[in-house]
Amino acid sequence: MGNTTVFAQTEKETVLIATDTLKSNDIDPLTPAKAAFYSAILPGLGQAYNKKYWKIPIVYGAIGTSVYFYLDNNKKYHRYRDAYKSRLEGLTTDDLAFLDNDRLIAGQKFYQRNRDLSALVTLALYALNILDANVDAALLQFNVDENLSVKPVLYPNDVTFKTNVGLTLNYNF
Repeated sequence: MGNTTVFAQTEKETVLIATDTLKSNDIDPLTPAKAAFYSAILPGLGQAYNKKYWKIPIVYGAIGTSVYFYLDNNKKYHRYRDAYKSRLEGLTTDDLAFLDNDRLIAGQKFYQRNRDLSALVTLALYALNILDANVDAALLQFNVDENLSVKPVLYPNDVTFKTNVGLTLNYNF
């Protein structure tokens, strides 16, 4: 809606009716929930829904990296575990034969801890992906009209006649 003014003239008086001069943006309260739902189904889909396509490689890079470290640490954990189990059975034909039992146990604990940490990081990045889509969709509907402004202002003090500095929040109708 632009500036619209309606004039109506009758025999006795002239009536001036002015409508709202600001554009009315339609706000869909379900948009953030839809974006979060899409990102929960497939990471990056909520960012595509918000038309923030540049975030999709970041989402997949972050989640993919943490999944890679999870799989790598899991493989190394099982390698040390299997070597320790075969050592207990009396076999020393593995490629970790140069390590003693204490080193094999320490290696298991190290890679198990890193594997578990990688799983937590993966879940945190997945949740961050959902949260980003939700917040971004909510902020897309936020009013950033030019009639809203925060400006620094210099104004004189009535008592000391010195200049004061402050911020004013202006809303123009």
